[in-house]
Amino acid sequence: MMTIPDFTTTELWLVRTTLKERYGYPLEIEPADADIRINPADRELTACPVLFWQSDDDCHFVIFKIGDGRYRCQFYYQPYKQFGTGREDYDDLAECVVALLQAQADYAAELRGDLPTPRRR
Repeated sequence: MMTIPDFTTTELWLVRTTLKERYGYPLEIEPADADIRINPADRELTACPVLFWQSDDDCHFVIFKIGDGRYRCQFYYQPYKQFGTGREDYDDLAECVVALLQAQADYAAELRGDLPTPRRR
């Protein structure tokens, strides 16, 4: 059975700093654990450390640490409707957090109708 280390102090600092830059104030980040399949073909679930937070617009964000220096992320408004970045996992936590925040911002803008419609030829 694979054991994945908890988020380090440096990793927590990076996430907190990035969120403060995005929102302009510190957000509460909750540590948790989740049992997930690291690979779709896995029969067994692996316990992974998780960072969870919620934004003011009721969006929930999750970053899973799936290995040493490996991360997976998603956001959701309703548990049955989850979204990712279009990438399976990341080997750079900063890139993971920024991509997750950008994916959610793009989704919210699309819902508001703020994204320009592509011109068709």
